[in-house]
Amino acid sequence: MATQHGIKFALHIITNHFGNLVAKVCECLLRRGPLSLQHVIRYTELSKIQVKNSLLVLIQHNCVQAFYLDEPDAPKSTQYMVLFDNIIHRVRFSKFLVTVSQEFDKMCVDLTEALLQHGRLTLNQIHDRFNSIQKEGNSISLDAVQENLHKLVTSHYVERCPLSEPVLTQPDQDEVPARKRGAKSSKIIVEPETLEQRVIAAAVPVEAKRFSLITDDERNADAVKDKCDSCTEHVGEKRKYDALESDVDSGGTEEQAVLWRVNFDEFIRRLRHKACTENIRTRLDDGAAIVISAMLEASRKEEKKVKTAKSAPLSLDSIYEEVIKNEMGRNMTFDHVRASLFQLSSGPPFVIVEDDSYIIDFKCIMKLAQSDEVESVVLKRYGKDAYRIFRSLSEAGRLLETDKISDTVFVEKKETTNILYKMWQDNYIHMEKIVVGTTIFLLWKINKETLWKTVLDEMFHAALNLSIRMAYELEQQQEVLNLPADRREGPMKVKFERLKKVRMLLESSQMKLDDAIMLFHDF
Repeated sequence: MATQHGIKFALHIITNHFGNLVAKVCECLLRRGPLSLQHVIRYTELSKIQVKNSLLVLIQHNCVQAFYLDEPDAPKSTQYMVLFDNIIHRVRFSKFLVTVSQEFDKMCVDLTEALLQHGRLTLNQIHDRFNSIQKEGNSISLDAVQENLHKLVTSHYVERCPLSEPVLTQPDQDEVPARKRGAKSSKIIVEPETLEQRVIAAAVPVEAKRFSLITDDERNADAVKDKCDSCTEHVGEKRKYDALESDVDSGGTEEQAVLWRVNFDEFIRRLRHKACTENIRTRLDDGAAIVISAMLEASRKEEKKVKTAKSAPLSLDSIYEEVIKNEMGRNMTFDHVRASLFQLSSGPPFVIVEDDSYIIDFKCIMKLAQSDEVESVVLKRYGKDAYRIFRSLSEAGRLLETDKISDTVFVEKKETTNILYKMWQDNYIHMEKIVVGTTIFLLWKINKETLWKTVLDEMFHAALNLSIRMAYELEQQQEVLNLPADRREGPMKVKFERLKKVRMLLESSQMKLDDAIMLFHDF
């Protein structure tokens, strides 16, 4: 869901990382949707070579996916689609590295960082980059790099790159599955996937291949490919450039050299698990958080999709077995775990009990977390009375008349009306007018679908402002930053210390704000 300020934030990220030229091509795709090479050239008014090189950069860094749309009676040409989520993920690289560091050693962290910085690399390129930063006499063997790459691939932190140009066909409406709306309703047709979802699904290799390990034959082919393409900056770039040159589908043939990239899906899944655990800890206690964390770990292998609504079912014994693997969990008895599960399944059903099995309801946890976040925004922006009015409307879940709201929250009608108008003008609540004779009644409710989009757009706006403020502060203090540490004395040292504090505050705010953005956009 790319909101208006979300697009501006994405363009700001691309501009900072790759410059104005690449950002102009990216903006064209963000605002106009998938386009052919000829259309990008036409709309951006850039030269053919400038557009090609910009697309190559965006593809290299996983921000654009090429695909071929197979439609009857339509001109055959490669289309280029921007991946908004992958652009936003670029501000989360530090979080991804922390996640890897909690599980693996420094070499795995460095390998992940190399892929985050360079987008797509072969095994040999990763090896070359490791040795280029090592001190003389401390070179790392190719086998050592391969071993650590295997660890990351096995954990799904790293994956093979998707097909360069998957062929997309029109979906057959007769094959679209049906779903039940409820116990009393008939089946309805599932909403069709978006074009982006279809392209990504078509490009991703099958599971067995996506996370398969490198064989010796592939390593040899990798070395041959690197040697042949030594004149290019990146392996695979020549093939992509040729595809752009001819603008003809390559037929999905696999490159000899295996290109690897970071699997953003797995990192977002881990961050969602962390958010679930911390939310339960805040709402309940440490015991419930330990149990939820154990359930997440035990069911992780079965959790195939990032936005799965529920976890795999687990027995009490398997949950306890996972709990005592954790140092903090070893203090919990079997009865304590059972009591925590009862606590989790009572009140808001964070855990659903079915046939002596326990299932985490991600949707329930995230909905309450989202509500808490919005209520916090309302409290800070409109005050305590507005907070109580908002909560009253949220709990009611239906249209309420002004007098009813005023009586419920014990706020004068005039003040209640003023607060409701302010929130309505900011799209935080929905209003309907009913005319009975000569009397007009105002009815109010919260439309969460609309409100969540409004809040997310405001968060993207705030993230953009924070990033611009950070860039401004660094630009203003370039003289201080360029001075060697031993020469920062007197006023220069004061300026440096101030910049250090401001930078720490802004970075901390950016990370917290991004946590909230993920809550509404990624989880």
